[in-house]
Amino acid sequence: MATTPTPSPTGSGPATRPSAPARTRWVAPLCWAAVALEGFDLVVLGVVLPTLLRNPAWGLTPGTAAVISSTGLVGVMVGALAIGPLTDRFGRRRMMLGTVVAFSLLTLACAFATGPFVFGLLRFVAGLPLGGVLPVALAMVNDVARSAKGGRATTTLMTGYHVGAVLTALLGIVVIPALGWQAMFVLGALPALVLVPLIAARLPESMPEKSEVDEARNPVAVLFHQGSLGTTIAFWVTSFMGLLLVYGLNTWLPEIMRAAGYQLGTSLALLLTLNAGAVVGMLIAGRVADRIGIRAATIVWFVAAAVFLALLSVKLPGGGVFVSVLLAGMFVFSTQVLVYAYISRRYPAAARATALGSSSGVGRLGAITGPLMGGALLGAGLAYPWGFFAFALVAALGAVSVSLVGRASAG
Repeated sequence: MATTPTPSPTGSGPATRPSAPARTRWVAPLCWAAVALEGFDLVVLGVVLPTLLRNPAWGLTPGTAAVISSTGLVGVMVGALAIGPLTDRFGRRRMMLGTVVAFSLLTLACAFATGPFVFGLLRFVAGLPLGGVLPVALAMVNDVARSAKGGRATTTLMTGYHVGAVLTALLGIVVIPALGWQAMFVLGALPALVLVPLIAARLPESMPEKSEVDEARNPVAVLFHQGSLGTTIAFWVTSFMGLLLVYGLNTWLPEIMRAAGYQLGTSLALLLTLNAGAVVGMLIAGRVADRIGIRAATIVWFVAAAVFLALLSVKLPGGGVFVSVLLAGMFVFSTQVLVYAYISRRYPAAARATALGSSSGVGRLGAITGPLMGGALLGAGLAYPWGFFAFALVAALGAVSVSLVGRASAG
């Protein structure tokens, strides 16, 4: 694949990029498809949990299910923290190929779990390569995007995250009653049969060349040098809040809605609606961010998420609940995507995957906390309506933390 040197957006030296046709034709769609696999993982546990909780052979409780969910997210956290720096050192394409292969094989293995312990162990191991998919994909699309289109490039990529989630929720409604929960993990591994050969044959290397300064500096050190510490910590706190919302709601929304009196089919349909709203919200958020600025857009989105989450505590008749959930999804899930776009603009290209991986990795502590918080509220009989108030508070704290980013300068 032909490459042409172009100036680095950070001014640190020339960047080796694929030719324009290659960028347009392959980077965006292949990264989008890879991110859709993480969208599958985002929702699949929430889709199969109602069935597993009612399987007498496994004897799951909400607390045990929350531990399994958190165990998988620990694996994702470790993977994001480790693979981000490796990507900046050894290249985006190689890491993308390896993470997709490993995650798909381990997802397939989950279908053959014989009990909660084996299932939880496989979720942890599968999370290691999965954690690297997002920072690699985000780094690649931002390597080739024009700076003025950075917000739109990131949010468009992340629609794959929620398209994957929507398809998973939809498949769960159809597949689980007919084929059982195991079929969901088999279906989750099948896309690799097409995606892996395409990545190997068509995905160009987008990693920018490093200047002498970049070569001498560990990419991890870039997160903390020359006054960047405050910005880095603010991004970490914001990612904690953003991912707590995403994983807490996707894991427990069906059960919270059942606690509110809705049927299982309706609860899964609401999970589908939540993620459909996310896709619409991302397409809007990217354009808004490119117009008014990424910082302002991110703050506005967190505030709107807090408002609409609080409104979910109001039980509405008929189709009103679907409208309410759709609006919540439009803002709740776009917040963390805007955070990733913000990070991509605030750090040098040679440390971009490291910055994204660290934020995604540390933020996974929030992803772990979300399911635990939802499980605790459900176990105490407080999930509805107090669960929505708790999530609204988290969104408000996210607005505060991201507003602090502008007070520090990432070099």
